[in-house]
Amino acid sequence: MKTVKHKILVLSGKGGVGKSTFSAHLAHGLAEDENTQVALLDIDICGPSIPKIMGLEGEQVHQSGSGWSPVFVEDNLGVMSVGFLLSSPDDAVIWRGPKKNGMIKQFLRDVDWGEVDYLIVDTPPGTSDEHLSAVQYLSAAHIDGAVIITTPQEVSLQDVRKEINFCHKVKLPIIGVVENMSVFICPKCKKETQIFPPTTGGAEVMCQDLKIPLLGKVPLDPHIGKSCDKGQSFLMDAPDSPATFAYRSIIQRIQEFCGHHPPKEEHFLSS
Repeated sequence: MKTVKHKILVLSGKGGVGKSTFSAHLAHGLAEDENTQVALLDIDICGPSIPKIMGLEGEQVHQSGSGWSPVFVEDNLGVMSVGFLLSSPDDAVIWRGPKKNGMIKQFLRDVDWGEVDYLIVDTPPGTSDEHLSAVQYLSAAHIDGAVIITTPQEVSLQDVRKEINFCHKVKLPIIGVVENMSVFICPKCKKETQIFPPTTGGAEVMCQDLKIPLLGKVPLDPHIGKSCDKGQSFLMDAPDSPATFAYRSIIQRIQEFCGHHPPKEEHFLSS
């Protein structure tokens, strides 16, 4: 981890809010600069979707004297996931906590990323074993912070508040919140429709109440799902989409945050 400059955790309290999709497009967006080395680590042990989204299904991990070699999408974008270790994408991973923790530790310790500017860690939903392990193992190497993904409706926000509370308890800095699927913008008439009504004010009001940054709102675009299923970058497939502009603005804010918070040593406080 000493060769990794910036480490970003992508969290969500609720499943299905687009966390892995965001992680993938954060990686794609950062890697558009050929001089930026990007690594994407998928620690969603039971539901690894990053290989599919990144177009890497069926790829295998190779081991060398310096450790596991990540699978590369581009010369400057490497990926590691438990999905690469399964014989079939339909295989279930039925592991208890200690085995999951061991795998995460192995990913963080034994993968030979080389010199990396950004490590993006895609986590499963919740505040459990995988999250504690990632924070604990990375704390000595400094984590820049967490990006928390939500959708506008209260049923998602109530779990996101727990995620924010988790970050405070383990002293994990919060880079900010991203509201996914905020509105649907009709491609023909450009009218905005709220598919998931923000009955309690959405992420914007929550962020104001909790005094944390709202990084941006990403509108629904059916092409995002299509690009993920094809394993392609939506940012390249639909450069003029309002969602692409939202992604790019959010990515820029994350880069600015990391630029203003140079690496320093931190220590995880275990309870």
